[in-house]
Amino acid sequence: MKPMSKLIQTHNPDGLKRIVHCFVVLGLVVLLAPGLLALGLVITSTRVDAQESKTHPAVRSAGFIYETAPFPSCHASTIEDTPAGPIAAWFGGTHEKHPDVGIWVSAFQDSKWSEPIEVANGQGAGPNGSQLPTWNPVLFQPKKPRDGKPAPLYLFYKLGPSPETWWGMEIHSLDHGKTWSKPIRLEDGFLGPIKNKPIELENGDWLCPSSTETQEEPSKWQVHFERFEYQDRKWIKTASLNDGVEIQAIQPTILSLGSGQFKAIGRSRQNSIFETTSSDNGKTWKPLSLGTLPNNNSGLDAVTLQDGRHLVVYNHIGGTPGQWGGKRTPLNVAISKDSSTWTPSVVLENTPGEFSYPAVIQTKDGLVHITYTWNRKKIKHVVLDPTKL
Repeated sequence: MKPMSKLIQTHNPDGLKRIVHCFVVLGLVVLLAPGLLALGLVITSTRVDAQESKTHPAVRSAGFIYETAPFPSCHASTIEDTPAGPIAAWFGGTHEKHPDVGIWVSAFQDSKWSEPIEVANGQGAGPNGSQLPTWNPVLFQPKKPRDGKPAPLYLFYKLGPSPETWWGMEIHSLDHGKTWSKPIRLEDGFLGPIKNKPIELENGDWLCPSSTETQEEPSKWQVHFERFEYQDRKWIKTASLNDGVEIQAIQPTILSLGSGQFKAIGRSRQNSIFETTSSDNGKTWKPLSLGTLPNNNSGLDAVTLQDGRHLVVYNHIGGTPGQWGGKRTPLNVAISKDSSTWTPSVVLENTPGEFSYPAVIQTKDGLVHITYTWNRKKIKHVVLDPTKL
């Protein structure tokens, strides 16, 4: 019988080299594994188990809301379901904070998006009639009738020079977004939903997740909740839940836990998503704490599904040390049964770039619709089948 080395050389001259190479690599992995774990270089289960959107069976469709538009930059999309179908909005203009930034809307009908139209801007809102930028639109379709008629579709947005000095605005539509009312400024001291959608309570009240940022350095980022009372037609709000220093947090999103209980999670500057809970329909909330998911100082959104599970869309990455924020890629979807332990699901984006500020809803047909900023150039729309998550 020929020696093993002879057999390898006879049938495959490179065989022995490959076997030796494999053993060397395997040995290095075994030796280095503890060090890699200590350094955090072995990717967490959220990365390993999640599947790219191109191959994930839950992805029904993925594409851009528009290919070309009369503005070069866009950000902060919102999406809502109406009796006529989904509708989306975002801010677009020269760049974020430029005075020409307006609010743009597109409707999803017959499996395609309509041409974007500008429905609000800051013309004449500044000193001496100058124009100011608009920010962070939030679409909201209440289900409870108003004055015996179907409730209008609402679009909240912010207007002003900066997040530290902006104020709340609102327009509404009686024809599912085809035409819009004149802008109305919210009452002083109220901003409305700051980035993510309100929750309509059983009594018809709107529970709006909100937050503020101060002009001092470092800026105090504080979370609070505003409520529009259905019966009395008036706005009320909670006090800030945090001092804005120990945990700097903004832009909450609300999950429904049942029986008047809610959990809010959102963006922080502490490298983790913050969280807080309420057991009295959002009237009072526990102090903020940090959750288990990472956060890169960027917006996220979440929704409680019809089957009781919770879905979050976020960047699974922490902040970059020494910088204002972290990378805004990858963009991930995770699922939870208890709103605390999250299971990785779809990776929507994982290439270099900015994929950020997602918005997510579940439409009446059970599908999940997600919109998000794609490199500040376009708004991307992804549809998921949650039964396959």
